[in-house]
Amino acid sequence: MHEPDTTTPRARRPRRDYTPQLRRALRFIFIAALLAASAYWAWHQPFMARPRAIAALSAAPAPTTLPMPVDGVAASRVADTYGAPRGRDRQHEGVDIFAPRGTMVRSTTDGLVVGVRESGLGGKQVWVLGPGRQRHYYAHLDGFADLLAVGDLVRAGDALGIVGDTGNARGTAPHLHYGVYGADGAFDPLPLLRARAADSAAASR
Repeated sequence: MHEPDTTTPRARRPRRDYTPQLRRALRFIFIAALLAASAYWAWHQPFMARPRAIAALSAAPAPTTLPMPVDGVAASRVADTYGAPRGRDRQHEGVDIFAPRGTMVRSTTDGLVVGVRESGLGGKQVWVLGPGRQRHYYAHLDGFADLLAVGDLVRAGDALGIVGDTGNARGTAPHLHYGVYGADGAFDPLPLLRARAADSAAASR
């Protein structure tokens, strides 16, 4: 004969309520989605054009060829004077492109105008931040393009100014000093100008 089971039955654990955690997770997802949508909307508004341009220019590769920045001048006519001595403690950090006074000077790249000034050795000068965050320097200008200002977005071929002899070029034959500066400083832009001219000649055959 079996004895009766006198053990107390094990009490069931109450089911855990995950509702508060679920609500917090859904609230977090909603806020994150709202912030992402707001950021996307703001990023595509006109007032964010400059930050978008800087981001695009930073991400874009540096050009391997460049068009001539002075109207009517062939790359073959430009002397290779990069690195030539200038005074006691300077070297020529660019090329001089000679042309009649008033000849149009154009941007060689898409970019953001980061400097429009008249000072120092370059006289009237324009700085453009281009692809790969390279800075393009246009100096000794006789004047600037109408309404050109810092913060303007330019396309390759847009007018920046006209050839002159301002700054330390005063009294010399009018010309554009064109320089390009990368992360490691100035480098010779003439090979890039000649490469574009060669590409154009090959395409026209």
